[in-house]
Amino acid sequence: MTPENAAHENAAPENTAIKNTSLRKALQTDADALAACVGAGKVLFGGDISEDYSHDELSGVFSAPDILVRAANTDDICAVMRYATQENIAVVARGSGTGLVGGAVAVEGGILLETTAMNEILELDEKNMCVTVQPGVLLMELAAFCESRGYFYPPDPGEKTATIGGNIATNAGGMRAVKYGVTRDYVLGLELALPNGEVIDVGGKTVKNSSGYSLKDLIIGSEGTLAIVTKAILKLLPLPTASVSMLVPFEAFDVAIEAVPKLISGKHGFTALEFMERETITYAEEYLGKKFPDTRHPAYLLLTIDGNSEEVVKRAYSDAAEACLSYGAVDVYLVDTEERKTAVWNARGAFLEAIKASAGEIDECDVVVPRSGVADFIKSSHELAKQMGLRLPSFGHAGDGNLHIYLCRDGLPEEAFAAHCTRVFDILYEKAAMMGGQVSGEHGVGYAKREYLQRQHGEPYMALLRGIKNVFDPQGILNPHKIV
Repeated sequence: MTPENAAHENAAPENTAIKNTSLRKALQTDADALAACVGAGKVLFGGDISEDYSHDELSGVFSAPDILVRAANTDDICAVMRYATQENIAVVARGSGTGLVGGAVAVEGGILLETTAMNEILELDEKNMCVTVQPGVLLMELAAFCESRGYFYPPDPGEKTATIGGNIATNAGGMRAVKYGVTRDYVLGLELALPNGEVIDVGGKTVKNSSGYSLKDLIIGSEGTLAIVTKAILKLLPLPTASVSMLVPFEAFDVAIEAVPKLISGKHGFTALEFMERETITYAEEYLGKKFPDTRHPAYLLLTIDGNSEEVVKRAYSDAAEACLSYGAVDVYLVDTEERKTAVWNARGAFLEAIKASAGEIDECDVVVPRSGVADFIKSSHELAKQMGLRLPSFGHAGDGNLHIYLCRDGLPEEAFAAHCTRVFDILYEKAAMMGGQVSGEHGVGYAKREYLQRQHGEPYMALLRGIKNVFDPQGILNPHKIV
């Protein structure tokens, strides 16, 4: 049985990162001691903790925490960390729980430290074009706050109810990464709580920094294994004044996906370049109970262009539309009315949940490959689905090579589904590695994908990761058994 589909009950494999540790189960007496530190209303123990805290969005990794602490401020987090270090109890930081690889699941039990109550936008610094936030601020709240003031926070992961702390933990990307980059490109500074409860600042409001090792960049994408983010300074851009989206249908899957590298090399300045198939769109229609503007064709590209001039954007749209038609598109539909915008983007945002609803249970390959290899990789996944008689629906950020391929359970017995997951993921991740790709484009490694990271990079690479983990967290209490 693979990690993706195993049921874990406060137990985990041997921690290869930290040796000779003896992390212990947290008890009622520990909950009482923590309540005395942070306040009784913030601490729950055992059966009082909702089952929702035992898994993330895909539920493939399951383990209940012993204690839940709902932190309200940095002092709460530091108090928890000091106590956990003293008592040798595991601590896992958690935001909204929207992850897909078990990254915020307490596989050692211990303390689950929820940060959603730390949800204040602390400062908008217009002179330095940045905003300072607590980790529990939701992505959609930050976007609305910035846009209402004429600013733009570009990272745009599909799950808008994710917290900024979670986005930083996984270096989340999203649909606009093709033009604007990912979360790491917009984090200027962080306030961190270390495992011993000390607080340090890394980075700041400066645009440039060549002052030694970049601890800030080590934290981004570390999935809460090194330190806990208690505050973040994020870079902003001026809000683009013009934007246009195009829905582009193709009569053949191959033609659609092969158009992607051609469009990218055409330098049209796409903000987003998404790939989707009719099958996935129909799942979203059924899930949402709303019609998509067009489902007559096998495959679609969804393109967006933005800028600071209506004239420039229109010219870019016209050039891109001509290019699409020259590469075999049936038509180019302008997503220009509120009705069309709502239908298209709501459907795109619902793809994951729609596929999950159609299958009962799913697991995901969040692979990233060079953009020139997108067509080859998607074709391989189609061939694999036929060979194994399975559903492997896919969609993704074709413009940056990040593809989401889902294995659907469809009523298979648990052991059979686990075996299929092992076989399918072995093939897909090996294919990605051969193409120069990586295990995760934006969802992280967490608990579920560690094996594939280790296979791809080997012992010298993993030894360096374990060394970094040991320096930050010598007792191994922070989010054990994740990544390494």
